[in-house]
Amino acid sequence: MNPSRPTPGTPAGPDGTTPTPDGTAPTTAGIPDDLRIASLERARRMRQEPRFPGGPAADPAGSHHERRIRSFQPRRSRVTPGQQNALERLWPKWGLDIDGLRVLDLPTMFDGLPVVLEIGFGMGEATARMAADDPGTGILAVDVHTPGQGNLLGLADRNGSTNVRVANGDAIILLREMLEPESLDGLRVYFPDPWPKSRHHKRRLIQPEFLDLVAGPLKPGAIVHCATDWEPYAEQMLDVLTAHPRFENTVAGGGYAPRPAFRPQTRFEGQGLGKGHVVHDLLFARV
Repeated sequence: MNPSRPTPGTPAGPDGTTPTPDGTAPTTAGIPDDLRIASLERARRMRQEPRFPGGPAADPAGSHHERRIRSFQPRRSRVTPGQQNALERLWPKWGLDIDGLRVLDLPTMFDGLPVVLEIGFGMGEATARMAADDPGTGILAVDVHTPGQGNLLGLADRNGSTNVRVANGDAIILLREMLEPESLDGLRVYFPDPWPKSRHHKRRLIQPEFLDLVAGPLKPGAIVHCATDWEPYAEQMLDVLTAHPRFENTVAGGGYAPRPAFRPQTRFEGQGLGKGHVVHDLLFARV
């Protein structure tokens, strides 16, 4: 028997493929071309359409922005009923897609509050706590993780916090295309993907080019606050921020900063500490 051909009667999957007899690899052998093409087109549409009508888009920037090396890797995991409920109820009110086609009016969006951008909030527990503790600051929180988006919306709603907006998509497009100059009062990047392999270091978010980009939307004096438990990445962050002419270390004499009281310890951070990792905070002011 040819192992590349499906067993007679084996149903095709949603993408038009059929499993091989040993279940190790799919194949489209034996499927009529018109059915295969239709199935592949249906699978393509499913990847591009939002999982929840009226909720975050699957690919908000679409094809109208150039391809580039990404500093993040989209994660797909199960959305709980509570997260789905929050997305359906609150996304039209507090959510936005990063489509790169408009400039955001932050003063109107946040009722005149100073606004801090947070890139990568995970499941949103720390973000929700900071929003509740400081209702006088607006938080524009960006991530691509749908369960986390729903979780943050639900937490903010339960806390009675109205100072959080959740943005879905690529923060680079947001910074470059959708924010006015000197419109942000701060930037928070907590525990970004360290991309530990040497060949992946180019994917790390904190790079000179990123700081060039973010300096525009930040007001003079705005604080860039980074935190990581990955020692080599902390060293790179410190070197890159120290060398950049638009940013100045708030720590006298340079070096890392103590964890500010307003940054709560995250579950991820607790796991890292439990493994013996050392967490470093960096606070630099835009000059």
